[in-house]
Amino acid sequence: MDDAHDLSMPHLMFLKEVTDQGCLQYDHPLGLCLVAAGRGNTIPLKEILDQPDPTWLQWRRRLDPMQPFCRIAGHTSEEIREILATLETVFQPLLPQLNLRQWTSSIYDWLTHIVLDPARSGRVSMDNLMKLVLAALEWSYEVRATDVQVEYLERAAELLVLRHDTFRIIDGKGPGTETDLISETEKETVSEIPAGQIAPPNEVQPSPLPPTELVTQARSQKKEESQSATSGNCTFSGMVPIALQRFEQSGVSAVECPGCGRVWTLSPSSGVLRFKSHPKRKTNTPNTGRRWARGEGETNWDVLGGERAAIKI
Repeated sequence: MDDAHDLSMPHLMFLKEVTDQGCLQYDHPLGLCLVAAGRGNTIPLKEILDQPDPTWLQWRRRLDPMQPFCRIAGHTSEEIREILATLETVFQPLLPQLNLRQWTSSIYDWLTHIVLDPARSGRVSMDNLMKLVLAALEWSYEVRATDVQVEYLERAAELLVLRHDTFRIIDGKGPGTETDLISETEKETVSEIPAGQIAPPNEVQPSPLPPTELVTQARSQKKEESQSATSGNCTFSGMVPIALQRFEQSGVSAVECPGCGRVWTLSPSSGVLRFKSHPKRKTNTPNTGRRWARGEGETNWDVLGGERAAIKI
C-alpha cells in the first residue's frame, strides 16, 4: 500500500480487521507492506502506533517481529545502468541509435550532488533520474536526433541543480525571466552552486584564487555592504571563514547568516564559501535544523541543531 503516511486512524483500524479476517478465512497470515514517505530517521505513523491504548498495542503486535521498519534506499550506479538499459528499449522507436548507458557515470555524479543528495547517501532517487533523462530525450527528439544529445543531458542536470529553487516569471510582455526563489519557511534555504560543480568528472576544476583576486573580492565585499545599508539588504555578505575540509567532513551544507539569520545551502566556489548579497530575513522564527552558525569571534563557526520508509506487517 503506497502513500501510507496519509492513512487515517479509521484506515488503520480497517487494516487490522483485514489482517485478522484474512488469517481466519485462508488459514494463513496475510502479508501487508505499508510504503510511506519519510525524512531522515523519522518513522512514519510512529506517533499513532506508540499510543498506549490496547487497540494500538494489538496493532503493533501484528508488525514483523524482527524488522518492522525498513528504509528503501535510492539507486546505486549499477542500478542506474540497468534502468537506462530499459529506457533505451522503450524509446528506441523514437531515437533509433539511443545509447543512454554510456552516460551512466556522469548521470550518477550529477544526481548525487549535495543539492539533490543532502544526506550524502550516494544514492539516486527515481524521481530525479526520470526528470533528467526524460527532459533530455524530449529535447533530443524535438531536434530530430537519433540519439540523446549530451548537451541536453548537461542542461537538464544544470536545471535540476543550479535552478532547483527558481521562479520563472511569465507576463506576456516578452520572454520569461527567472528569479531566485527565497523561501520564508523555517530553514529558508537557497542553493548557491557554481556551474563547475555539475561538470563531467574529467573536466578540470578552477584552481584556488591567487592573492590579488582575494584582495579584489575583499574590496567588492565592502562595496556590497555599503550598498546593502541603503537597499534594505542584509549587511553581511562575502566569504565565510570555514575550513573546506572541516565543512565537507561535517556533511552539513546549510549555513546561517550571522547578520540576519537566513539559512543558505552553500557549496565551495573556487576554493571558498561565500554568501552573496541578500534581503534581510523577515521572520523571527528560530532556526532549529542542523546548520553552521558563527559563535563568538569572526572565525569561530560550529555546527548547531538536531526518505522513503516501509512498515512490514
